[in-house]
Amino acid sequence: MPIKYHQTSQEFHLYNDHISYIIKVLRNGQLGQLYFGARVPDRDDHGYLVENDYRPMMSYVYDDYKFSLGNVKQEYPSYGTSDYRMPAVELKQPNGSTITNFHYVSHQISAGKPTLPGLPATYTEDDSEATTLAVTLRDDLTKVEMVLYYTIFTDHDAIARSVRFINQGTAPHQLTTAMSMNLDLPDDDYDWVQFSGAWGRERQKKVAHLRPGIQSVGSTRGASSHMQNPFVILKRPHTDEFQGAAYGFSLIYSGNFLAQAEVDAYKVTRVQMGINPFHFSWKLKPGESFQTPEAVMAYTSKGLNSLSQTFHRLYQTRLARGYWRDRERPILINNWEATYFDFNEEKLLRLAKQAQRLGVELFVLDDGWFGERTKETAGLGDWWVNRDRLPDGISGLSKKIHQLGMLFGLWFEPEMVNKDSDLYRNHPDYIIQTPDRHPSQGRRQYVLDFSRQEVVDYIYQLVAKVIKDGHVDYVKWDMNRNITECYSAAYRPDQQGEIFHRYILGVYKLYDRLIKAFPKALFESCASGGGRFDAGMLYYAPQAWTSDDSDAGERLKIQTGTSYCYPTSAMGAHVSVCPNEQVNRVTPLKTRGDVAFFGDLGYELDLGKLTGAELAQIKDQITFMKKYRRLFQFGRFYRLKTPFEGNFTAWLVVSPDQRYAALGYFKMLNDVNAEYRLQQIPGLLADQEYQVKEEGGQDCGYYYGQELANIGLVVSDAESEQSAATKQVTDFYSRLFIFEAK
Repeated sequence: MPIKYHQTSQEFHLYNDHISYIIKVLRNGQLGQLYFGARVPDRDDHGYLVENDYRPMMSYVYDDYKFSLGNVKQEYPSYGTSDYRMPAVELKQPNGSTITNFHYVSHQISAGKPTLPGLPATYTEDDSEATTLAVTLRDDLTKVEMVLYYTIFTDHDAIARSVRFINQGTAPHQLTTAMSMNLDLPDDDYDWVQFSGAWGRERQKKVAHLRPGIQSVGSTRGASSHMQNPFVILKRPHTDEFQGAAYGFSLIYSGNFLAQAEVDAYKVTRVQMGINPFHFSWKLKPGESFQTPEAVMAYTSKGLNSLSQTFHRLYQTRLARGYWRDRERPILINNWEATYFDFNEEKLLRLAKQAQRLGVELFVLDDGWFGERTKETAGLGDWWVNRDRLPDGISGLSKKIHQLGMLFGLWFEPEMVNKDSDLYRNHPDYIIQTPDRHPSQGRRQYVLDFSRQEVVDYIYQLVAKVIKDGHVDYVKWDMNRNITECYSAAYRPDQQGEIFHRYILGVYKLYDRLIKAFPKALFESCASGGGRFDAGMLYYAPQAWTSDDSDAGERLKIQTGTSYCYPTSAMGAHVSVCPNEQVNRVTPLKTRGDVAFFGDLGYELDLGKLTGAELAQIKDQITFMKKYRRLFQFGRFYRLKTPFEGNFTAWLVVSPDQRYAALGYFKMLNDVNAEYRLQQIPGLLADQEYQVKEEGGQDCGYYYGQELANIGLVVSDAESEQSAATKQVTDFYSRLFIFEAK
């Protein structure tokens, strides 16, 4: 069993073939952190790693000045008893005190992994896949217990962590800080890597060396947000995509979060991740419990590609669930950019028939099919069909789409309401708003109070009826604004700090009910594009709309940034019209397709406005994607060059058996009389010979995997040709190569 407990030293060693995690019961009964990194041999006692010498201006627990929590590395620290750093837990008691002392009581080691009720989390399908340590600690004065959960996976270099609080006493307490994990590292020689942006430019990689004090990212918007992502990396300064040590930290949660690193005066780095303590409190009543979301920590000594691949494999197979988890995703067309609100059944069927002739497998009807939704100011919340637009209803349209041999998908925005709707007119109290305050609006809509069970039930009944009656195969779940004036009339004043969290629990509850009712439906999460692209959503929806910005050049950055944590199978990637709606840029149709291949391919344009040559090109793209779809969506993904470092981007996917691979090579701006270029190709079988063909069938020769890895593939292009008749290379140029073992 890959967790050992040494009774005499009171140490726990969690390990698999590649990583070790060692913790210890300290002198005062709290848990100390000894080591997290590459696998080390087990030994009875690692106590030599506990350093706690006297330091000026420190406070000490005991009179002998030999134990200060401010000096020692801890597993789950509190504030106020000699540790002046940021705490992982804070419990406000009836007398106003927040001082606690959670000491070791017991532990349990078990095969497999427990579920987290009401929350998304990684899972196992067989107990041999993981081992879990649950350590129970108690604060004697308050009678509150906390259980620290650690799951180490057998085949993934990752550890899942969460915390459960149980009030065993007779008085209520306010839990005001409850992080999912804390990790104290022994030095500060790390680069902090975060993935920041805004609508239309999500998850841009940002790197800065750690400095004394706190560096952090987070959200207070009620969602993980376009602006920050609940995933960060600490890497050694020399670490790159292919070598060097790095830690990754991912929160499986979709609401307000905080991820931070605090460097103290002695260069100890404290990493924390969990629900953002800002505007959070939870009334922990006697006999009740609170469960934090799960955080996943991963380690590699082999560079950032290796770290990303750990998260990809784990999240593809043991976070995503259900019917579509392992299945190739259907190629879709969405009507939005073709029609916007201006459609009827005839127009939709004309688009669907054109798409079906090209090989598209799924037709998606976007916004505007329900209530009085002919514009964005009305109808949200009225989830019944607009018969003026669709006289035969959703069921009639769905039947006609199915008769074409296509799947049928539908857009919803179930968390929102317009004031101009029957829902609001009948239930104005259903929105989140603060009494006697003006409610702000965004996109002419308001947020429904999903902290209330009756609101979730109301929406479920409407949405489930449409899905059932319409035989809907795919649901695009959108969310186009964040929470303001956070307050719920259903809860007491001392529970208002719970509403952000209770809201996201309500979202999870609705997802879960719909998934159970329609297990074969494919759910895609969307939040005005990438505003809630997080691991929590992947538990319910195995793919997400990566960004509203579908420009191929911008998508190189967005999808690259996303790939540091999330697999290609999770990324909705569409070919849209040019000039592009977001940046007014014109990019070749080939480039738009080549970028979108590295994800869940779809089309978002008016096929009736394309030339015959463009339609033929799209048909070829779809044929190509169907042939290699499993490779693109479930192959091992490598970043060979990234758009954050230069003019070129190179993505590689390699099949699990290493017999197939695809290379996308992208150039943003053209150059003149450029150097010769070679691109090394890792991940192939060294002694296997591969035939290399460029997209379209051009034969590029036969090469051994060892040659491709060490010498590389020639990717020089013809940008220096002098004849206009032969010059093919432009700005936003792409090439795609397929490698097949002989």
